[in-house]
Amino acid sequence: MCRYISVIGCFILSVVGPLAMAQQVLTLDDCHRLALESNSQIKILDEKRQSAEDMRKLALTEFFPRVSANGLYHWSSRNVEILSDDQKTRLSTLGDQATALVGNSLSTRAGKWVWDNAMAQASTKMAAGMNEMGQQFVNDFEIDTRNVFVGAVTVTQPIYLGGKIREAYRIAQLNAELSGLTYDVQQEALLVSIDEAYWRVVSLEHKVQLAEQYVKLLEDLSADVDAMVEAEVATRADQMKVRVKLNEARMSQTKASNGLALSKMLLFQLCGLDLDGDYVVAEDSTLVRYTAYDSINMQEVWGQRSELKMLNIAEQMASSSVRLASSAFLPNIAATGSYLISNPSFFNGVSNRTDGMFTVGIVANIPICHPDAFYAVRVAKHKRNEVRMQITEAREKIELQVNKINYELDVANKKYVQAESNLVNAEENL
Repeated sequence: MCRYISVIGCFILSVVGPLAMAQQVLTLDDCHRLALESNSQIKILDEKRQSAEDMRKLALTEFFPRVSANGLYHWSSRNVEILSDDQKTRLSTLGDQATALVGNSLSTRAGKWVWDNAMAQASTKMAAGMNEMGQQFVNDFEIDTRNVFVGAVTVTQPIYLGGKIREAYRIAQLNAELSGLTYDVQQEALLVSIDEAYWRVVSLEHKVQLAEQYVKLLEDLSADVDAMVEAEVATRADQMKVRVKLNEARMSQTKASNGLALSKMLLFQLCGLDLDGDYVVAEDSTLVRYTAYDSINMQEVWGQRSELKMLNIAEQMASSSVRLASSAFLPNIAATGSYLISNPSFFNGVSNRTDGMFTVGIVANIPICHPDAFYAVRVAKHKRNEVRMQITEAREKIELQVNKINYELDVANKKYVQAESNLVNAEENL
């Protein structure tokens, strides 16, 4: 007997156990966490927020000097010759030409025998020395221009650019704040959607229970009326009325069940869960009562609304854009410093060696006539005025929305009080 009981117990556990384990209980906090982890729009906005922060850091680097190194190697098929072939020949035979010129002059004045006997050895040495000197000139002018090397290390530091760098950084900084607010707004909107879907599921679950109880009540009533008809204490018309009500109640039960299933699918979709998953939505037992406000401080409301914060940031960005466009009328000044090396070298004549030098300078650009900048400033001012009008319109809409919600909250509280009173009356009638 014990063996059969244990077998039956094992069978029940094998059937009921997986079903119990398959069902996962979802609280409101669980839904919030799952939605934030799985929502693709939140992840996209998080990437945009990080990108905007990196853009701010990128704009910050414009305040610092830039250091760059450049190099050039140039090869040519032919060499640049400073001296022609005829010039090279005359320079390399300079001594012979001078000896011949001097010899002709002496032979004319003193006689040919004086030149041949007294000056022969000296003239030969002088001619050889001058020829060597001329050849040295030729060799010095032989520069290798087929292989040219040039290198430079340059440092550039902006001093004053009309406020361009400052306003560009300010715009990047505001854009980073705007991206963070957009991320927060999207998070809030997602959590509000989760709250609406969650409480819709809870409400429909109660409606399904109410419909089931109502159907059960009408089924019992229908059975009683059927018995009364058989006992001839009720008419067929009474029986048909009850059956019509029963059919209407069953239709309402079906609609409530279908609505509950669709609402659960929407909640699961927002949480990134399987639409056909077996989840149980746990109702939050804590009930928080909110009372309507007699008077609303709109300044505090405007200070807390994210959309107004975003518009205020947009207005600041538009003002910076005006100043950025106006900087086109202001001068630009920058300091530069560099070290330049080259081969061939031109610092001590022209030679086939590598040499370099330092350079320091100030670069200034003063705009005189830029008609396009005038209209760029006007366009930026129009956009700034547009944002300011959007802020005014948004404040009016927020004020209307807050007052509407406050009225709806007052009505909801009155309905809740009436429902509690009806519940007490129903218990007394029961």
